[in-house]
Amino acid sequence: MQALYALELSELKELLKAKGCSGYVGVQIFQWVYKLMVFDPAGWTNVRQSLRQEISTWLDLSVPQIIKEQISVDQTRKFLLQFSDAETVEAVLIPRNGRLAVCLSSQVGCAFGCRFCHTATQGLKRNLTAAEIVGQYLVVQKHLLQIDPTWIVTNIVFMGQGEPLHNFAAVKKAILILLDNHGIGLGQRRITVSTCGFIEGIKKLNDFPPVNIAISLHAARDEIRNQLMPVNQAQGLAGLGEAIKAIPLKAHRRITYEYLLIKDLNDTPADIAALAAYLNPQQAKINLIPFNEHPASHFARPTPEKIAWFQEELMKRNFVCTIRPSMGSDILAACGQLKSAVQTKTKKK
Repeated sequence: MQALYALELSELKELLKAKGCSGYVGVQIFQWVYKLMVFDPAGWTNVRQSLRQEISTWLDLSVPQIIKEQISVDQTRKFLLQFSDAETVEAVLIPRNGRLAVCLSSQVGCAFGCRFCHTATQGLKRNLTAAEIVGQYLVVQKHLLQIDPTWIVTNIVFMGQGEPLHNFAAVKKAILILLDNHGIGLGQRRITVSTCGFIEGIKKLNDFPPVNIAISLHAARDEIRNQLMPVNQAQGLAGLGEAIKAIPLKAHRRITYEYLLIKDLNDTPADIAALAAYLNPQQAKINLIPFNEHPASHFARPTPEKIAWFQEELMKRNFVCTIRPSMGSDILAACGQLKSAVQTKTKKK
């Protein structure tokens, strides 16, 4: 059965037209679902009752279930979400500077095996569907509105579990739905897709919505990046750089390069020099991420003094350089810490 939350508005209209309905009904349903968060056709009061009953036989209306919520001391919220096949992912709500960003997952686990990442210890279970990706947003936003009707998600980042460009078609479809002004209507600048440097996916970005792109770089020396990220061993930093040059950017847009600072590994003067040689300060923004320690890793976080020094040295070289605060680290919700719990099936009584 076709999933409602994987349908763009044009596709929903076509489906309804084939069932003898006007296209405007599709707009009505789109607005009920995405603007008012009404997932049950019984609540779509501007749609005739007979059609409401039929829709549930044409479309899969299921959304993920929140089975666990954790709240950090800094008010970051981590949600464990379960799908119909009992697989789970984590999504994170990050409140910062007057914004509410939701970090979405694109896969159950991840295939790329980055040495610093907790998700990598899961391996890849499967891709998420577009409906499951959109569904993460829907259930988190509805949950927030039930707590406080002023809590509106302002930004979405694809920085959760999985490599978004490894699940290219589903992530693209989900973003098109999130952008549609008849529904959620997020702006292009309010969605960011982060990639570990999956070159095959980067090369397809000319056929992708013009949202923000972030590259998880983490080292500008091949011998270090190879240690951290197996994806680098195929074509190296040179191959990644060539692929990045072809990314279509709108005017005045920069690519964000995420750089995970790890004590005594990639925080040296040699790393500063390598970054300055690899990146163009006019086209790049560097986002420093002090390593968030977790039980599956032996890496350590640099001292605050070392982090500040690293930023200062890059700024001396005319780079826009920020330090990402570690939000939710006490509940393993910070960057690199996500790992959905293994669920066990319970016996039916």
